[in-house]
Amino acid sequence: MRNGKKEMADTTEYRAKVQILSDLWMDYRDSDSFKSFIEYNDLGLPLAYAIERGIVESSAIAENFLNESFRLLLASLGIEDEGFETLDDVLAFAESKSE
Repeated sequence: MRNGKKEMADTTEYRAKVQILSDLWMDYRDSDSFKSFIEYNDLGLPLAYAIERGIVESSAIAENFLNESFRLLLASLGIEDEGFETLDDVLAFAESKSE
């Protein structure tokens, strides 16, 4: 439990989280549908991109930032971690849950 709230299980691998957050930032940073999420995660998303592109090395602190950004992404979509591999997987799963 974190701050009295039940935590979601982390089943998506860290490298996949980096890729998903990097892709989200590159593909949706100008999108109105993710505007508030992207504004709030103004450090985590570019950090994921920089790590994914090899511009910077990951660290324990970076991993904490990205894990939190990923949890917030799933929460904003109203889904739990199902072991996603790509951003398309995340978005398709979220869409299937909203139907």
